[in-house]
Amino acid sequence: MTSALLPTYARAPVAFERGEGVWLVTPEGERYLDFGAGIAVNALGHAHPHLVAALTTQAGKLWHTSNLFQIPEGERLGQRLVDASFADVAFFCNSGAEANEAAIKMARKYHAAGGQPERYRIVTFEGAFHGRTLATLAAGGQQKYIEGFGPKVDGFDQVPFGDHEALLAAVGPETAALMIEPIQGEGGIRSVPPQCLRGLRELCDERGLLLIMDEVQTGVGRTGKLFAHEWAGMAPDIMSAAKGIGGGFPLGVCLATREAARGMTPGSHGTTFGGNPLAMAVGNAVLDVVLEDGFLDHVRRMGLLLKQRLAAVRDRYPHVVTEIRGDGLLLGLKLNVVNTEFAAAARDQRLLLIPAGDNVVRLLPPLILTEADIAAAVGRIEATAARFEVQLRGAAE
Repeated sequence: MTSALLPTYARAPVAFERGEGVWLVTPEGERYLDFGAGIAVNALGHAHPHLVAALTTQAGKLWHTSNLFQIPEGERLGQRLVDASFADVAFFCNSGAEANEAAIKMARKYHAAGGQPERYRIVTFEGAFHGRTLATLAAGGQQKYIEGFGPKVDGFDQVPFGDHEALLAAVGPETAALMIEPIQGEGGIRSVPPQCLRGLRELCDERGLLLIMDEVQTGVGRTGKLFAHEWAGMAPDIMSAAKGIGGGFPLGVCLATREAARGMTPGSHGTTFGGNPLAMAVGNAVLDVVLEDGFLDHVRRMGLLLKQRLAAVRDRYPHVVTEIRGDGLLLGLKLNVVNTEFAAAARDQRLLLIPAGDNVVRLLPPLILTEADIAAAVGRIEATAARFEVQLRGAAE
């Protein structure tokens, strides 16, 4: 049967009817351990009672009014994010791409408001992924996503990941900002060392640039801090966040210092659905849990345990798994076998993993997982690796 949906996804042959914590359940009752979490979206797992209560309560009161009027829950969520971060102001939208669009516009407008409209270019890094809009595709610079969509949006200069000399050469009189993910997700769970993030902050300060941090995948507790850049002891001027902030409900936010946002005056940017009462209720419910005493400590403990257990798998199956990457509960396995094939084989073990660039599979479990969940997942990864180890050894012989 031909689907009525546009064929832009290579969907796996499985569908889910409901979820319970870190588990997904098919209509036939088969249970899958979800270590993809909707690509780092379901931060608190499936059907979390606090999120369900917040959404259903709000749904019974008010869904939408538009940003022509005040939205009290949005004021509250914005203040809580500001209080918990470097930022002074927040702009709510629906997705990570929209949050990055706001960040890009804000950086350009900052310089225009300061009398330097020629400073509009943004330096980005090879392997980045910033979204699917025309501007964020250009920012990411990955040809496989840009191909066929006409001329690439101007204003982005990409440099190789980790090449300091190329970065310095790319910064010129038209440069407005640097834009980076503290850990590349789609790019293969490649971490930017803390000293490099601090160096970027210093470079921006020296050259009068803004530093944009894309924390769409790394934020909201994923690495054991509320935002991953905190590990480096520095702060950006502008930051995008999404995915986990809505716990599965579409929600993005662009956070900034008041100085960085100086050009964003009434009418300069907007959104129809961003910051609507439903999203704000869920966002506040997510923060209720993530900011609770001990929650981020739990993420750090589980992240360390998972990484240790995965390192043991790598030691047992070195022909299959060559490296463990990432921090907290944003981890990746660098493979010697095709990552999509490994993910499919893990799915046969009723474990969901997410392929990424550089032949990596991502492990992005809900932040509420337990030691028992880790044991179950690692057992399934080990069974998957064992299957490929036999094949690789056979081929070598």
